[in-house]
Amino acid sequence: MKHIDKNCNTCGVKLTDTNWSLSWRSVNRTQCIKCSKNNNTKSNPNRMYVNGKHVPKSHPLYKPGNYKTFEGAAFSALEGYNKSTDGHVYIISNPCWDGWFKVGMAVDPEDRCNSYQTSSPFRDYKLCYNKYFKDRRSAEKTAHKKLKKSSLKYKGEWFKVSIKEAIKTIEKL
Repeated sequence: MKHIDKNCNTCGVKLTDTNWSLSWRSVNRTQCIKCSKNNNTKSNPNRMYVNGKHVPKSHPLYKPGNYKTFEGAAFSALEGYNKSTDGHVYIISNPCWDGWFKVGMAVDPEDRCNSYQTSSPFRDYKLCYNKYFKDRRSAEKTAHKKLKKSSLKYKGEWFKVSIKEAIKTIEKL
């Protein structure tokens, strides 16, 4: 073992051939392998990731860990989800239902659209539009009420309306 006179800049352990990577030595990175793994963004136990994307601590559903979807994170942090009022009202479409648009609410509309993809073998749901609101529930309820008046037909949260009309309705909220 070659004598190295350096310590890890994170934990202070003496660096050796077995705990210090050769490539790190060449760039004078003084961190042991263990500390480097702890600081790795994917394995840091103090951070939250959903589908590989970092979620900041300010997010209403924040809970450290790795999750495939916000739905999975929401169930593990349900208390935070119920208290959270802010979020997005979104419009989703699918070419199978030409002229029909779903207007819904979510903390993260992209994650919500991804959850729809599992019910389609073609993964062809598209997030057409979303807008942030301090009170997403109230905004969605108002949007539904207005769209029921201006759409040709409606079924639950799905409206037979032009995309322009749907966007305009949400923009005016």
